[in-house]
Amino acid sequence: MPLNPEVIVFDVNETLSDLTGLDARIEETGAPPELLHGWFTAVLREGFALTCAGGFAEFADVAAEELRLRLLDAWDPARARDAARHIMEGFGSLSVHPDVPEGVRRLHEHGFRLMTMTNGAASSTHALLAGAGLRDRFEALLDVQGPRAWKPARAAYHHALRRAGVPAGQVMLVAVHPWDIDGARRAGLAGAWLRRGAKDYPRHMTPATHTAADLTDLAAQLTAG
Repeated sequence: MPLNPEVIVFDVNETLSDLTGLDARIEETGAPPELLHGWFTAVLREGFALTCAGGFAEFADVAAEELRLRLLDAWDPARARDAARHIMEGFGSLSVHPDVPEGVRRLHEHGFRLMTMTNGAASSTHALLAGAGLRDRFEALLDVQGPRAWKPARAAYHHALRRAGVPAGQVMLVAVHPWDIDGARRAGLAGAWLRRGAKDYPRHMTPATHTAADLTDLAAQLTAG
C-alpha cells in the first residue's frame, strides 16, 4: 500500500459536514437537544440493515421517516411531521468543519485527485462544498444511487473505484467513521481515519493506514517532504 495515494475519496456526513448545524433547528421545534446523535445513529442502522437484506432506500427518506417516528413518541402526527420537515431542511444549509477548507486546498494544490462518496445525496454534497467555496477542488461527487448499496458494502467502494479509474491500492478513503474505514480497507483501499476528538480506533475493525487529528493534520502528513 503506497504511502501517498493518487485519488482521495471523502466521506461526507460528519467527515466534511458539521451536523451540529442541525442543533438550532432541533431546538426550534422543541425537541430534546440529544436527539441528533441517537437519530443519526438510527438512520445508519436502518440503511445498513436494508443493504444487508438486499434492499435500498435513499438517505433522506430513511432520515425523515426515522425522525418522524421518534418525534411521534411525544407529539401528535401533524406536529411530528412538521418538525421533521423543518429539521431535514437544515441539511441544505450545513457548513463544513473548520479544518476542511485548508485541508482540501492543500491536498488539491499538491496534485491529489479529490472525490466524495456519500450515503446521502450528491446534490447535498454539491451544496455543502459550493457553500464553502470548495466545489471546484473535487472532480466527482458520488453517492450510493449508482450501486444502490450503502457504505460499508463493498459495492459502494467499487463504484468509487470505477469512477476513479485506478486500482484500489492507489485510492484512499477519508472518514471519521471507523466502520467506513473498515469497509474501504476490506475493499482494497487505503483508509485515513480522522479522530475529531475520538479517543481510540476500535480494535475489532480493520486498522486505518493513516490516522490524523483532523483534515489539516492529514494534509500535512500526505504533503510532507
